[in-house]
Amino acid sequence: MFEHNGVAKSVTVVVPARNEAQNIGWVLDNLPDYVDEVVLVDGSSVDDTIEVAREHRPDLTLVRQTRRGKGNALAAGFEAATSQLIVMIDADGSMHPAEITRFLEPLAEGADYVKGSRFVTGGGSDDITALRKAGNWGLNVLTNVLFRSRYTDLCYGYNAFTRDCVEAFTLAPAHEKGAGRYGDGFEIETMINVRVVLAGLDVVEVPSYEYLRRSGESNLNTFRDGFRVLGTILRERGQRARRLTHLPAPRPAEAPSEAAAPAARTR
Repeated sequence: MFEHNGVAKSVTVVVPARNEAQNIGWVLDNLPDYVDEVVLVDGSSVDDTIEVAREHRPDLTLVRQTRRGKGNALAAGFEAATSQLIVMIDADGSMHPAEITRFLEPLAEGADYVKGSRFVTGGGSDDITALRKAGNWGLNVLTNVLFRSRYTDLCYGYNAFTRDCVEAFTLAPAHEKGAGRYGDGFEIETMINVRVVLAGLDVVEVPSYEYLRRSGESNLNTFRDGFRVLGTILRERGQRARRLTHLPAPRPAEAPSEAAAPAARTR
């Protein structure tokens, strides 16, 4: 249980993984002690990802993907999560689990959705290239103009939210078989970032530092996934623009964690 100002709430960490046997143990070992539940979503790994994960976290909940893609993995993990607060984190070690407290504090103070940002004071990245940084900036600007949001880091997947947010995500059912669905790929992060804004939820950004993956190769493709994100922004605008209302300017979160810059509302 995560306790803040005398209130305790349960926490589930959702970890999508595919062939991350060399990294998953480190991620699980570094989770805060207060994490109640870990949901590992395996994307048909052909290495020892599941076995290593169970060695390091025997009580984890294992979910196997029905379709392919990070989006489908996250949707399956969210369906399996049982806690009041949910954190999504990558299995490659690029996101440090010690930052989870920084994400949960604004939720305990009333925020609905907390977004990690590499581009606010206290954040940073060892991994992002100049090309990806420029692309992320352009997609940020487009999203903020179209949806009146205040995001600084649209394409980053370290986020936390209350259980009620899952309904606002309106994701495709995770365990239906068949071809890939919209939202099954890397566009999932952009899609849910847009949908929480359109739903009028209270969104906060907090600083996060992205490290190099500890080993192995990334599944991210700059151009392919960049165009998928762009298509997602335009599709969400076309489908949901009528729900958009005037959104207030961001306000800082109270009582930020000790080495973090103040969190900021993104809408």
